[in-house]
Order: sequence, then C-alpha cells, then structure tokens
Amino acid sequence: MKVKATLLFAALATTFGVSNANAQASDCAVKTSLFVEPAKVKNYDEALTHYEALQESCPDHSLAIYQYAERMYTHFINNGDLDKIKDLEKVYADRMEYFSDRTNRAEQLESLARIRYENKLGSADELFAAFDEAYKMDPERFTSPVSIYIYFSLAVDLFEADKKELPEVFELYDELINRVDVQRNSMAETLTTLMAKEEKGEQLDATEARNKKSYETNLDAYGKVTQSINGKLGILADCENLIPLYEKEYEENKDNVAWLKAASNRLDAKDCETELFFKMAERLHELEPSAESAYYLARMLEQENKINQAMEYYNQAAELEENTVRKARIYFSMAENYRKRNNPTQARTYYNKNLELNPSHGLSYLRIAALYAGSANDCGTTAFEKRAVYWKAAELAERAAAVDLSIAKTARATADSYRQRAPSRTDIHNDDMAGKTIQLNCWIGGSITVPQL
Repeated sequence: MKVKATLLFAALATTFGVSNANAQASDCAVKTSLFVEPAKVKNYDEALTHYEALQESCPDHSLAIYQYAERMYTHFINNGDLDKIKDLEKVYADRMEYFSDRTNRAEQLESLARIRYENKLGSADELFAAFDEAYKMDPERFTSPVSIYIYFSLAVDLFEADKKELPEVFELYDELINRVDVQRNSMAETLTTLMAKEEKGEQLDATEARNKKSYETNLDAYGKVTQSINGKLGILADCENLIPLYEKEYEENKDNVAWLKAASNRLDAKDCETELFFKMAERLHELEPSAESAYYLARMLEQENKINQAMEYYNQAAELEENTVRKARIYFSMAENYRKRNNPTQARTYYNKNLELNPSHGLSYLRIAALYAGSANDCGTTAFEKRAVYWKAAELAERAAAVDLSIAKTARATADSYRQRAPSRTDIHNDDMAGKTIQLNCWIGGSITVPQL
C-alpha cells in the first residue's frame, strides 16, 4: 500500500511539473505576443510597456524578443532619446547570454559604435577603439561601406591630432581597401556574367534581375566608399609627403624587408617619380627576390625604356605572385606595355587576365573597348560591318561603368560616343541587317548581333 502511495505521489508530481511547465510556456507565449505584435507594426510606445516584464520572466523564450527590442530601442535613439543607448546595450548583453549561438558579438559592437559615432557620444579615441574592437573581433564580416569609412576616417583624425603614426594609417588603409576590393570583385564577377547574358539577347529571370540590381547598388556604394577613403587620406599619401618621409627612414630600414615592401608599394601606387623607388626595388630584390621586387624592377626598367628586360621581370613577378590583387596589377601593367607598343592582341590577353582576378577593374574594360574602336576599319568588308564594331566597344564601356564607379561617368560617355559611330536605325533598315549576325574576321574575333528595329 505504501509503495502504491509513493508511485501515485510521483505520478502526480510529474503531472503537476509538466502542467506547470506548460502553463509557464503558455504564459511566456502570451507575454511575447503582447510585446512583439505592436513592435511588428512599429508601435514602439505600446511595445515598450510590455518589454521589461517579458524579459524578466521569460528571457530565453524566443530570439524574437531581442530582435524586436533592438529595433524598438534603435527607433527611440534615432528620434533623440539617447538615454536608450544603455537599454540597447543591455538588450545586446541579454541576447548574448541567452542566445549566444545565434548572436554575432562583433556585429553588436559595430552597431553600438555606429550609434555612438552618429550621435557624437565619445571622443575620437573612444570611437576608434569601439570600431577597432568590432573589426578585429571578426574582420570577415566587417563589410559595411559606412562603417569602413568611419573607422578609417577616425584613424586619420587621430593622426591629425598627433595620436597615431602615419605608417599606422597607411597599414589600416591597405587592410580596408583590400576588404572593399574583395567585396567589389565578388559582386562584379557575378554582375558581368549577368550583363554578358543580356548582351547575348537572353532574358534574365526574376531572381537574376533582382540580383543584378542589388549588385549594381552595392557596387555603387563600395565605389563611393573607396572614393571617400581616398579623399580622406588626401594629401597624407601624396608624393610630396611620401618621398621625404621614406627618404628620412630609408637608411634605418634598408635591411627591413617588410618596410621596403610597404614603402615601395605606397610609392608605386601613387606613381611617385623618385630615384628612391628604384633604390628600394634593387635593395628589396637583393635581400629577398620575390614577386614584388621583380615587379618593381620591371617598372624601373620600363621607365628606362629597356622593354624586353622589363617584360622578363613582369613575367617573373606574375609567376611568383600569390596575392590575386597584386597579380592583377602586374597583368594590367603588362597589358599597358603591349598597348603602348601597338600590340592589341597581347594587350587584350593581359587586360582579361587582370579582369579574371579583379573583375571590378573598369579601366581594363575601357581599355579593351578603345582597342576595339581603334580597329574598326580593320574588321569587316563593308562600311556597315566596320562600324558595327563600335557596338562591341560600347558594350565593354557600359560594363566598365557598371563595375567601377570611379570611372562610371567617363565610361558611359565613351559608350554613348561609340554608339553614335555605330550604324544608325536608318542604316540598319536600308541594309536590311536587323537581328543579323556579323562575324568579326579580324583579331577581335567573335560576332555581333545587330539590334532589332
């Protein structure tokens, strides 16, 4: 009898526990709904009245609690209630505590840093430290064009306040510009594939059309941040400042490979005309023959008009280089060399090699477009066929504008100019060429489809 009583008590306790747990879960669901539903329609004043009780009694019930709380407090902050920043910090801390596996702490830190910056809360040192912590915690996800610009801008401000050394600013510049280039190239690669599909007369499906618009918008944003960062760097990285800085530091660092690489790269990026650059290139090649030192020697020999020797070093640099951005730059230099020597076939080969590694380099597209336009008279047997080459050139100029904001205005104007030189609607009608394909029996190769009337 005693055993039966014990079993009955255990059964009742279990039932009561389950019942109690179910009741608590139901209560939390009701409280969550009371907060989330008004938050969904942005009635944040109403939502706020339910948040504190919900968070205290049901902190781990749903991730939605913290997702909507973030939106709610951000709304109040954006409308001037800066006291709510502390509440937002607590929201982030609570979410990290209860849903750490679904929370990116670096993203939270970046968000708080942005809010403090936009509301002028904190000194330049404090704000830079906040962005720096967010960046270093997770560099791969630090991709916001706005945050990248603010982070770098604060570094320059600290330099101007004598709180940062110029080499530190340059190092951060290289890191962030590289991050921007990675993003741009990824988007540009997909965008050019979609543009090529359209150029063939194929229709993009709804998803592709949305993606194309998104890539264009984001490329525009990254193009603007690149311009802004370069503008912020301004005269700090001009040759007038770089040359005396490196001349002063050369003797002390002439055996420092890392310093020689960084300084040579900076002088080369700005096309600084100085004997110091060639001295660095030779010294670097003595200490550690590498892709970089070979590239710098190629540049030096090219300026001395020793073209064959220069091309040997360019090829050596390209073979040795593992960094895709630097290898792309080498290919572009080689393409420019061939272009200046009126070898369009080889020039195009190396411009395309550059684009394979750096799809957002619009200047390479623009250069190929110019090579095509310059060969119009050599492609085709009739005036119509020769002028049709300008359509091909216009396509590439438009592609340059799409992937590279820095030259977009020039590229679009160039594309318009090429189209004006292509056959007109009247020419197409008179020659009965609408929709027909013209084979380009010259170095350009391929074909052109004449537009439909």
